[in-house]
Amino acid sequence: MSDFTLHRFADVAALSEAAAHLLTELAQEAVVENGRFSIALSGGGTPTGVYQLWGQPPFRDAMPWHQTHLFWGDERLVPPDDEGSNYRQIAELLLPHVPIPSENVHRAKGELAMIAAVTDYTQQLKEFARGTAVPVLDVVLLGMGSDGHTASLFPGSPVDPPEWVIGVTADYDGRPAQRLSLTPTVINQARHVIFLVTGASKAAVLQKVLYGAYQPDQLPAQRIRPSHGTLTWLLDTAVAQNINQIT
Repeated sequence: MSDFTLHRFADVAALSEAAAHLLTELAQEAVVENGRFSIALSGGGTPTGVYQLWGQPPFRDAMPWHQTHLFWGDERLVPPDDEGSNYRQIAELLLPHVPIPSENVHRAKGELAMIAAVTDYTQQLKEFARGTAVPVLDVVLLGMGSDGHTASLFPGSPVDPPEWVIGVTADYDGRPAQRLSLTPTVINQARHVIFLVTGASKAAVLQKVLYGAYQPDQLPAQRIRPSHGTLTWLLDTAVAQNINQIT
């Protein structure tokens, strides 16, 4: 892969606290530099601890919530109150606890049909981009599956679609779903891309993604190569067990 930084932590709790610190610092810096902070959030279990910490002191009080804009890296096409909704995760863990303006929460409308949902989310990104060719988010937070997928970019999907958002029909771990996903076109324009990856079941594929042959068709996480920004991997000891050169 291209240049990246790795950090290993003893467990998920330590990783979550470090991620909360890092994201809060990046938010503060972005507001000083540009007057706002934008982040595309990741769903799934790994970032749960980060979102819980963000909603509590000291992180809650240090975050510039009024200048923060929330997006999502991917979303299932389900209503926002469905248990599979990535938005619902944030609506329960974070939003009730922080003073973020409702207009700063840019959710993908999973209750719409796929084409309509993709069109709507693309339009939200276009409005946020303020005329730039591609929206430049401050942070894109990502996870990685045991098959090497990230966001809802799965093995065998188009490697470099020109669209900002694509619709996806996927079956992962026996969970069939229609989804939409940001594409590398947007993700790779971010100022900072941060992967949170945990668990021994992903150790082998992580080593392939980082140090194996470039196979973006089969290992979608390899498609993430920021054009100008930083790429950081935050790992627990279980997933990093096959990696020696790491801090």
